[in-house]
Amino acid sequence: MTPYEIIYKKRNGGELSASEIKWFIASYTSGAIPDYQTAALLMAIFLKGMTAAETTELAMAMMNSGRVFDLSDIPGIKVDKHSTGGVGDKVSIILAPMVAAAGVPVPMVSGRGLGHTGGTLDKLESIPGFRTNLSYDEFRHTLARIGLAMMGQTPDLAPADKKLYALRDVTATVDCIPLIAASIMSKKLAEGADGLVLDVKTGSGAFMQKHQDALELTRTMTAIGQGMGKKMKALITGMNQPLGRAVGNALEIEECVECLKGNGPQDLMEVTYALGAEMLVMGERASDAGSGKRILEQIVSSGQGLEKFREMLAAHGGDVKVADDYKKVLPQAKHVIEAKAERAGYIHSMDNREVGMAGVFLGCGRLKMDDVIDPSAGFIFESRIGDQVKAGDTMVKVLCNDEQKGKEAVSRLQECITISETKPEEVKLIKEII
Repeated sequence: MTPYEIIYKKRNGGELSASEIKWFIASYTSGAIPDYQTAALLMAIFLKGMTAAETTELAMAMMNSGRVFDLSDIPGIKVDKHSTGGVGDKVSIILAPMVAAAGVPVPMVSGRGLGHTGGTLDKLESIPGFRTNLSYDEFRHTLARIGLAMMGQTPDLAPADKKLYALRDVTATVDCIPLIAASIMSKKLAEGADGLVLDVKTGSGAFMQKHQDALELTRTMTAIGQGMGKKMKALITGMNQPLGRAVGNALEIEECVECLKGNGPQDLMEVTYALGAEMLVMGERASDAGSGKRILEQIVSSGQGLEKFREMLAAHGGDVKVADDYKKVLPQAKHVIEAKAERAGYIHSMDNREVGMAGVFLGCGRLKMDDVIDPSAGFIFESRIGDQVKAGDTMVKVLCNDEQKGKEAVSRLQECITISETKPEEVKLIKEII
């Protein structure tokens, strides 16, 4: 078996065997196969595709390239949730305490923001003291003790994925569904959960902007999980405007607290309840999604969700006062600048990717992994798609520490929000459940 033979086979459209995939990934991870030959295989996969069996084997090989968490001795059916990312998507931080409070353990390994999408770890780390760099033993102990744990990817968790992603990023092979699916699932399944609920975004602020592409990615990831014996469920949800009203790390934490107090925006709570309900069904705490949603609503109204959030803060070293008086605890921006409507009409659409990039420019995110984030910067959306505005009405509040950057962000936001004379048709937020 040689790298050349495997590259040649895939280049010509052949189906790679399980042993070929395992050998190649193991050899590349160890350094025995160089980047240039791996890049050739990635491009062959990009051009020729992979069968469902190949994609599952690739995910398994990447998962087994490092440590696979064993959570089998922790009672209960462990269920995680994964989102493909978007603008203002802070669902995990609301969802995990709610689901854990309902009795379903939630082991969650999350990522950082890159490009126009935000990252759960960046949001959590805007809380003073909050640690996401847990060890394996700390992760297990926290999960066993309070029913949830949230951490970043460790160097020994799917190390093949880290190497492959860096190579894909510079060889124009990122947007390939088999490679995307294997990358996501290798990390999520290495964390030891028994089941996974997927939130696959589609729209202008999503990686999969077309519904058909989102559907294909959903089916591919679902097949991988099922092929590994995991419980799987997936929702395809809209990302044509920010989810909720806040965009920016500390601002999104503030919104999460309000959601757990029962004051969350309707769209954000709709997605959170839908995903959480499926997690409760998967964890055998609810008979169906309807009863699961009712359980979660009760957890919020009773304060149990907020109390579990406090437990999570304490377990991760975060300042628990965030749950009660976040303005005194979280970093606050110096300046507030308003992006105003330049004409009367209805908010018809947003270039949501451009909203995200305006946030990156302001300091909310990063283009390179070593870029420094400003946790206090961000946006508060006063108007949403379908809202009627008058000329001069505030559409977005821009919170910043660099006033000049704030003014430039205002201009970018005004350009990416379209106002029309007619009200747009209402579009379903939850588009499909698979």
